[in-house]
Amino acid sequence: MSERLKVAVLGGGSFGTAIANIIACNSHHTYLWMRSEEQARQCQAEHQNTRYLPGYQLHEQLVITADLAQTITGANLVFVSIPSHSFRAVVRQIKPLLGADTMVVSTAKGIEPEGHGFTLMSQILEQELPDHKIGVLSGPNFAKEIVQQQQTGTVIASESDVVINCVQQTLKSRSFRVYANHDRYGVELGGALKNIYAIICGMAAALGAGHNTQAMLLTRSLAEMGRFAQVMGANPMTFLGLAGVGDLILTCTSDLSRNYRVGFALGQGKPLDEIVASLGQVAEGVNTLHQVKHKADELGVYMPLVSGLHAVLFEGKAIAEVAHGLMVGEQADDVEYLRGN
Repeated sequence: MSERLKVAVLGGGSFGTAIANIIACNSHHTYLWMRSEEQARQCQAEHQNTRYLPGYQLHEQLVITADLAQTITGANLVFVSIPSHSFRAVVRQIKPLLGADTMVVSTAKGIEPEGHGFTLMSQILEQELPDHKIGVLSGPNFAKEIVQQQQTGTVIASESDVVINCVQQTLKSRSFRVYANHDRYGVELGGALKNIYAIICGMAAALGAGHNTQAMLLTRSLAEMGRFAQVMGANPMTFLGLAGVGDLILTCTSDLSRNYRVGFALGQGKPLDEIVASLGQVAEGVNTLHQVKHKADELGVYMPLVSGLHAVLFEGKAIAEVAHGLMVGEQADDVEYLRGN
């Protein structure tokens, strides 16, 4: 695709800023929308997102604005990089501004807060924008490393090859590679579920867990993710890719992950409310834990790590008691999909 597109990125957080910068560097007409007029004005003047990505200069042709109509009108492609609790409201705002052929892609890794059932972000797009082609972008992608031009891979998932090809051509660069997948639900579930396990791994690290323990947690986390996803209708093989095991490893082993930092602080004995308040950014894993625990119970899916973390955070159980219960529980198969039917 050699033509220059108009691309809108909604959300002035770290990831939205990072992908908007890639697209601008690829010579597309790129608009980054921020809710705060003051923040947008400052970022535009300095060509830097000092709140989320301080010290990194953004492309001079990137337009940063709080004007939603200016951002959306005439856009060929829209990325929605909005936290789950505000996602639906923003999508409703943009609906009357979208062109008939505008494609819309979610980059948010979460589940809509309670009140709407178990709803992923692309399902909100389906519900609110039924006439538009949609997709999901997800993978092991720390924004800080993207703007440093570290070699990074991500996944675009959509039922539409038009969306896949457009996103690949728009985002690809010497340091950013975009892989394709048609299992939109599986890719999106991977991005949401791994946040729960990042909290668990952060907590374990704070408690002095060794490499053996971390390896066990990562592997059993992947088993739980695949088990849940299969019952929900996704392909468990999707979890062997970047959006599954790739994102899980990244998020569960680095203190650049907000959810890992939440877990680490919990392991140090700090209260959850205080941790979340001090974070300054959204940690999707806490809300996702609520939603997944409820859904797993409803469907009868065996998810001992999810149940254990829920017991620690919301049922007053001691970490040591839960850890002991996990170790003496039923011995499970290592790789369930080797059993056959």
